[in-house]
Amino acid sequence: MSATVISVNVGLPREAAWAGIGRTSIDKQPVRGPVLARRLGLDGDQVSDTKHHGGVDQAVYAFAREDLDAWALELGMEIRDGQFGENLTTSGIDVNEAEVGERWLVGDAVLEVASVRTPCNDFKVWMGRGGYDSRAWVRRFAATGRPGPYLRVLIEGEIRAGDELTVMHRPGHGVTVSTMFRALTTDHSLLPELLRVDGLVADARVRAETYAVGKTRLAAAGEARRNRS
Repeated sequence: MSATVISVNVGLPREAAWAGIGRTSIDKQPVRGPVLARRLGLDGDQVSDTKHHGGVDQAVYAFAREDLDAWALELGMEIRDGQFGENLTTSGIDVNEAEVGERWLVGDAVLEVASVRTPCNDFKVWMGRGGYDSRAWVRRFAATGRPGPYLRVLIEGEIRAGDELTVMHRPGHGVTVSTMFRALTTDHSLLPELLRVDGLVADARVRAETYAVGKTRLAAAGEARRNRS
């Protein structure tokens, strides 16, 4: 089965007393017809919390319909396209096994896997307000290690529901979306793996380099103690 985008979803900021900054754009709704993917995101979509979201490295967020269906089974309720705040709901590709730096052709646009979504309290509250069991939601979401990728827009162009998703380039370093997510959240021992990624987002590079330096210093200190004994 070929990979496709089955839904393109956008949302604008809305006042929300429950959100951390008093507004949110997590409520993404499917769009009919073409949507222009620009360097900073999709037309008709706007980030609310610009401190933690948005920018060229988080221009578009993708989540697999297959993963939504898996969550629907666990939660006992249907999950619509866009419910997880994703811009692109995909089918036929494991987006979490995509390598960081992998490039996709979707419609007229070229997208590049850049980063990962980390769950927050707003996401938890949003799910609870939708009637879903949101107990320990952040921990449960993180435990799956399947966050979906944030994408850069390398070449702007129109995207629409039904477009084929073609993998144009795969770097070959083996660092996947899932690997990156686990390194940043549940398994910090994986952080040095991220340094194999060309064009790694700045915050992840800082964390990976800091961890690697710390491990080197610990190893050196251990060796010094052994030499003195």
